[in-house]
Amino acid sequence: MSTVVAQSLHVFGFRSHVANNVFFFDEQIIIFPSGNHCVKYNVDQKWQKFIPDSKYLLTQSSPPESNLVYWLWEKQKVMAVIRSDLQNNPIYQVSINPQDNTQVCVTGSGMFKLLRFTEGTLKQTNFQRGEPQNYLAHAWITEEKIIVGTDTGKLFLFESGDARWETSIMVKEPENGSKSLEIIHESESLIEFPPVSSPVPSYEQIAATSSHNQLLLPQVFAIATYSKGFACSAGPGRVLLYEKVEDKDCYRESREIRIPTDPQSNDPSQSDKQDILCMCFSPSEETLIASTNKNQLYSITMSLTEISKGEPAHFEYLMYPLHSASILGLSTCIRKPLIATCSLDRSVRIWNYESNTLELFKEYQEEAYSISLHPSGHFIVVGFADKLRLMNLLIDDIRSFKEYSVRGCKECSFSNGGHLFAAVSGNVIHIFTTSSLENITNLKGHTGKVRSVVWNSDDSKLISAGTDGAVYEWNLSTGKRETECVIKSCSYNSVTISPDGKIIFAVGSDHTLKEIADSSVLREVSAFDVIYTAIIISHSGRMMFVGTSVGTIRAMKYPLPAQKEFNEYQAHAGPVTKMTLTFDDQFLLTVAEDGCLFTWKVFDKDGRGIKREREVGFAEEVLVTKTDMEEKAQVMLELKTRVEELKMENEYQLRLKDLNYSEKIKELTDKFIQEMEALKTKNQVLKTEKERQDAAHQEYLDELLDKQSRELQDLECCNNQKLLLEYEKYQELQLKSQRMQEEYEKQLRDNDETKSQALEELTEFYEAKLQEKTSLLEEAQEDVRQQLREFEETKKQIEEDEDREIQDIKTKYEKKLRDEKESNLRLKGETGIMRKKFSSLQKEIEERTNDIEMLKAEQVKLQGVIKSLEKDMLGLKREIQERDETIQDKEKRIYDLKKQNQELEKFKFVLDYKIKELKKQIEPRENEIKVMKEQIQEMETELERFHKQNTQLELNITELWQKLRATDQEMRKEQQKERDLESLVRRFKTDLHNCVAYIQEPRLLKEKTRALFEKYVQRADMVEIAGLNSDLQQEYARQREHLERNLATLKKKVVKESELHRTDYVRIMQENVSLIKEINELRRELKLTRSQVFDLESALKLTKKGRPQEIAETAPTTAMAPVSPTKRLNEQEETERIIEMQRLEIRRLRDQIQEQEQIPGFHTIAGIRLPSLIDSEVDFEVHTK
Repeated sequence: MSTVVAQSLHVFGFRSHVANNVFFFDEQIIIFPSGNHCVKYNVDQKWQKFIPDSKYLLTQSSPPESNLVYWLWEKQKVMAVIRSDLQNNPIYQVSINPQDNTQVCVTGSGMFKLLRFTEGTLKQTNFQRGEPQNYLAHAWITEEKIIVGTDTGKLFLFESGDARWETSIMVKEPENGSKSLEIIHESESLIEFPPVSSPVPSYEQIAATSSHNQLLLPQVFAIATYSKGFACSAGPGRVLLYEKVEDKDCYRESREIRIPTDPQSNDPSQSDKQDILCMCFSPSEETLIASTNKNQLYSITMSLTEISKGEPAHFEYLMYPLHSASILGLSTCIRKPLIATCSLDRSVRIWNYESNTLELFKEYQEEAYSISLHPSGHFIVVGFADKLRLMNLLIDDIRSFKEYSVRGCKECSFSNGGHLFAAVSGNVIHIFTTSSLENITNLKGHTGKVRSVVWNSDDSKLISAGTDGAVYEWNLSTGKRETECVIKSCSYNSVTISPDGKIIFAVGSDHTLKEIADSSVLREVSAFDVIYTAIIISHSGRMMFVGTSVGTIRAMKYPLPAQKEFNEYQAHAGPVTKMTLTFDDQFLLTVAEDGCLFTWKVFDKDGRGIKREREVGFAEEVLVTKTDMEEKAQVMLELKTRVEELKMENEYQLRLKDLNYSEKIKELTDKFIQEMEALKTKNQVLKTEKERQDAAHQEYLDELLDKQSRELQDLECCNNQKLLLEYEKYQELQLKSQRMQEEYEKQLRDNDETKSQALEELTEFYEAKLQEKTSLLEEAQEDVRQQLREFEETKKQIEEDEDREIQDIKTKYEKKLRDEKESNLRLKGETGIMRKKFSSLQKEIEERTNDIEMLKAEQVKLQGVIKSLEKDMLGLKREIQERDETIQDKEKRIYDLKKQNQELEKFKFVLDYKIKELKKQIEPRENEIKVMKEQIQEMETELERFHKQNTQLELNITELWQKLRATDQEMRKEQQKERDLESLVRRFKTDLHNCVAYIQEPRLLKEKTRALFEKYVQRADMVEIAGLNSDLQQEYARQREHLERNLATLKKKVVKESELHRTDYVRIMQENVSLIKEINELRRELKLTRSQVFDLESALKLTKKGRPQEIAETAPTTAMAPVSPTKRLNEQEETERIIEMQRLEIRRLRDQIQEQEQIPGFHTIAGIRLPSLIDSEVDFEVHTK
């Protein structure tokens, strides 16, 4: 891996086309996607963090599969998979019930499904009724209720899958041109009507509908719920808040929120035409955040919506306006911490990477293709589609002061000194001066479009690269090319130059990074199956960064490594378009087609790239025009005079108020003094009256006491006489009751006897009756059985007849049903409208009557509630007293526990010290085991190397033997061929000698020569033809034999390698078994030590309780005594066994080496020989000692 590291610091951008792309992590932190990252943004403190949730996760694939997958996220396990749609309709949203994570909702084109996870699968729990709608968004209000929005501006409330409430939103355009939303109709009927527009397959096609349809049919792309109701998007740039109607299952519109117009835009009305794709409320429901299809984030505090009643509230930017299209231009300066970007959204933005804010922002009529920031940071050059403009960066505006007729400038760049700037138009590079603003030279030579230009460090040369595969180095003093390198097969994307100006680095479409020097490619480094789109090298020349076509950033050190040594970071969601480094090599800036700007902190781990400290801090000066200054000075003077006038007026008003208040105070003091004197006199009169009444009351009280004492004496005498009379009456009544009791006892005895006789008679009568009834019951049961058999037979016959009749009737009525459905659909709309009007009037009457009854019932309820609350108050007061007492008891208990905790902490300190000493004794032995294992691994690697050499040599020998046999066979064939030719020559010689004998006879000589010619020449031709055929056959046979030999050698090689692998696997298994045994032994030893430590701890606790002073003296000796001898014995046995195994392995290796050395042609690599066995044994003994 490379030592060059890049850490992502901040991102200026947002990725809108991600489902559910913004939500609250807590009250201050939100999470949103940007590039290939998820960003945590603190709304209050304005910081960002990058994060690479919940128990379950839902994923939905696109058509034609349309698979809905339910994941257990903690274990990364698929719980259930179901095909959510069989008709390949698009699905727009899936969600899990917040209160029940086994329930899932799926909405899409013509689809609303509720699924529940039961028995290992997702099962549908609702049945869709009525005409299908194109459901774009939904949200859970409660565990059973879901609010759903459509592309026709309808809102449906479903409870347990059934529609309970419906409303429609319509956008009207009044005469004054402002748009307002009105509720057209609202009903609680369950009747569904056909949609006005057909279902749409995607968001892009929804956005592409006509403006007229968008005005009449606002599309609900997002819904968010809160405690009072829900918020939903209602067409471009608008959000409606709905609140629940009390004691009713319906909602009413309460507020309207709009996206405000942007004054910095060239068309301010375009900002409120954005579609809102996602919304979410903060946990406290204080803030609402919305994201739009133009990559913007807006927020609003809900308290503002309460204040602005009657008028629509307006969103504000959550952070700052962001780019909504791909960024093509990027530049930075030296004197200020500024970044300049331009985008296809026709905007130019100036960012501050120190404070992470947007400094300036302006939109134009034309698209901006390139931008460059002057090193001073005071002005920029921007390449538009029609012209090249030089602009000043003012304190609050970007103003153009010079225009050049350079069309479609795709690349521009200021020189490092800022005195020149280059602008590209097609295949021509224009050079301008910033002092006289003139075009000093034009560089022509490229045959294709120039894609990248870069200045060298002293601004004497300019390097350019283009789509024609050419990289040119231009001398600006002469305007001619100094070096050139042309590779027509490569279309270059970006170029840079080393700080010393000697090496040019270029990247393009051929998946390589090229080092170019002196008109030739020194080196090509592979990009590993990606296209590099941008490249930059640090001013120190130690770090290099490249951007790829998949949006990643690669950091590598220079000189470039030969292998795949670089750090790759996930950054953007599209190809990287531009990269640059700040002047101090501290920050890397990257932009891409996803409209995001990333800032990275870069450094070299090796410390080779020394940080360039700034000698002078960043400049704080800004440009202000003279007219602006004069206007502001004039405004300041006017404000000062206005302040002075207000001061004088306020002072005068204060004096008047002081005079009025002093007069009022005097009047009040006089009035209060008079009242106080009147009260004093009144108080004296009341005191005298009180004394008189006290005396009269005392006299009356004495009279009452005397009267009471006399009445008490009279009452006592009367009561004594009455008591005597009552006592006599009581005795008489007691005698009478005894006589009556005796009479009743006699009557009871007589009644018992008569009762027993009557009971016996009744039992006999009813038993006889019971027997008769049982016999009748058995007869009735037999009749019932017979009737059941007859019933079943008749039932079967009737069912068969009915099935035939049902099929006939079914076919007959299905035809009728189709006809009736068609006619019903026509009449349905008309009847539905009339019913709704009638039901709405009926409901208004019912609602008013219900309201009256409810108010009466509430009055009664409230009176009962008041009484119950008073009782609850008394009970709560009693509970408070009881809990106060329990709190006091618990506080005492806590105090006692704290004391015990302090004592236990003392014990813990002593035991920790003992455990540390034991660990210190274990560590050296573990280190020895590690050293032994490393030696074993080294020996294993050496053994594998010898095995490989051996197999290679055996293969070489077999190949040589086979070649030797083939050459021997060819040699024998050639010798046989030579012998045949010699015999032919001898026969020819004899025939020729015979022919010479007829030299005196020409006719015979002619015949003999002709015969000789026919005999040998034609035969020779045949022999040549036959020889050619035999040669071809021999060559074919030779090639076949050669291939068969190669096949045989390969088979042998495979067999040998399989045997080698098998032996290696057996050896590794044996070693693993031995290591497992060693690990088990070590675990046993560790278990023994732990048990001893535990015994020691328990002993320490006991001794601490009994004898706290003896712990420090006795515990170490008792704990350490049994541990050391067992460990020493185990380690000795282990080391002896390891040494013995290593000796045997070394002997076996030496025997194999000696056998290999005896084979001819075998030589050890570089003459390396292993040390002698005696030396190695001595080394092992010394090591173990």
